[in-house]
Amino acid sequence: MSVWEIYNYLKSFDLLRDAPKYWWPNAGSFEVVISAILTQNTTWKNVEKSLHNLQTHQSLESFLELSQEELKRAIRPSGFYNQKASRLLTLAHMIKKEFGTFEAFQKRVERSWLLEQKGIGKESADAILCYACLRPTMVIDAYTKRVLATFDIEFKKYQEYKEFIEDGVKQEYKAFAKECNDDFTLLYARFHGMFVEYVKNRDRDL
Repeated sequence: MSVWEIYNYLKSFDLLRDAPKYWWPNAGSFEVVISAILTQNTTWKNVEKSLHNLQTHQSLESFLELSQEELKRAIRPSGFYNQKASRLLTLAHMIKKEFGTFEAFQKRVERSWLLEQKGIGKESADAILCYACLRPTMVIDAYTKRVLATFDIEFKKYQEYKEFIEDGVKQEYKAFAKECNDDFTLLYARFHGMFVEYVKNRDRDL
């Protein structure tokens, strides 16, 4: 099954009808960096509770005003709060040190830099690039792999899954370009979102 066929199969369920434009809430903001770390090993519902506790500290500048203890209390619902608080504050300080502003970070950060930061793996790095920095890159997660497995498409490595999707988009470039009006960040953001929502809704008799 081609990537174009998979895309249209998922699209046929109208899974993102009530979702934000880029699927991930508040895409293009520092809040996405926070939530990309918080969502590790927990549910989105728990992330939302933590983000609510951080509602006055969701810009880079205001986030850096928090002490580690304040942050721990705020993100407790997301679990692993000691580890996540340490990693988030370290990351925020590194962004400030290396880039100065979140806007500069969005424009200049490289995937390799993100992968050098403690607590950021390939999935989190791609999520930050796609949803926080609005870069055209595909995020691969457990939901993506589960859906692809139903089409007998399985790989051993993260990068192989990523290349399968991105190469498939390139192969049907004109069709995908028309589909997303040449906004490939939007395409990848919503494509990943459809994988996630498909799995979450599968038990509701789509």
